[in-house]
Amino acid sequence: MAEGEGFADWMSKLSETFTTGPLSHIAIPGSHDAMAYSLDMDSQVLEPDFLKTMDCIFCGCLRCIIKKWSITQEKTISDQLDAGIRYFDLRVAGKPESSDFFFYHGLYTTMTVKEAMIELKTWLGQHSKEVVILAFSHFKEMSAEQHTNLIKFLKEHFQAKICPDNGMLSLKDCWESGYQVILSYDNRNVEDPVLWPGIEYWWANNSDPTEVISSLDNKKQSGRPKGLFAAGLNLTFYGCNIFWNLTSSLKEKTMTAYSLLLDWVKKQHPGSDEQSINIIAADFVGLNSFAHDIIQLNTAKTS
Repeated sequence: MAEGEGFADWMSKLSETFTTGPLSHIAIPGSHDAMAYSLDMDSQVLEPDFLKTMDCIFCGCLRCIIKKWSITQEKTISDQLDAGIRYFDLRVAGKPESSDFFFYHGLYTTMTVKEAMIELKTWLGQHSKEVVILAFSHFKEMSAEQHTNLIKFLKEHFQAKICPDNGMLSLKDCWESGYQVILSYDNRNVEDPVLWPGIEYWWANNSDPTEVISSLDNKKQSGRPKGLFAAGLNLTFYGCNIFWNLTSSLKEKTMTAYSLLLDWVKKQHPGSDEQSINIIAADFVGLNSFAHDIIQLNTAKTS
């Protein structure tokens, strides 16, 4: 079996130890900037501010460089789901000239939120025991009315599949109620009983994989949060790093670091103790054993 295959229904195959305990006690593979596989090089630059300025000065000529350092995934959302990914980091932005919502990472995506959620719902209909965590955050160019419209769409789209906020929910609870979608919405000005709060994301903010691992280990020493949380294995590159690596790309740097990052993953364990992990998120998921290695942590505990 090739890496990434055979994990479309991994939650349904977990032992009772994991299906009856809280979701926060399961090791869950996650996708950082999950929709950045569809970045639009013809869109305006949204971030950071200095690149927005440079983009205007150079009339868009820098966008090819911005794109190759902003693409964090290559697999579609369906492919990521098939590979075992169950947590999706979703950054949403409005467009002044459009009534649609888009994802972004530096640039807007070509895919709209509606298109992605339709694809996701179709997949869930074919995998009735799989539960996904949709973490909406880092909103840009959105008014209060647009937040209301986005939430209304999500609620009407997923309907009874949405799991109301309950931090101690188990997979068994979800199966019995027909829940398949956890909606985390990181905006303090928005309140709705079906929305879960923003999920804590441990971000190292570093381009060196050894420093990323060190940062995560330091976080673990302080003890895990009570509910759902994500440990981010993603590398972060800024202007000066990119300038000195113009012939490279985020993918090249990430894939080179993956061996070291996966060694760290294999040493982790799920559960309720202070040193346990929950969600582990990364870039370019589905291209190696990332999801497999995390899912396997849920069998090691009982072996």
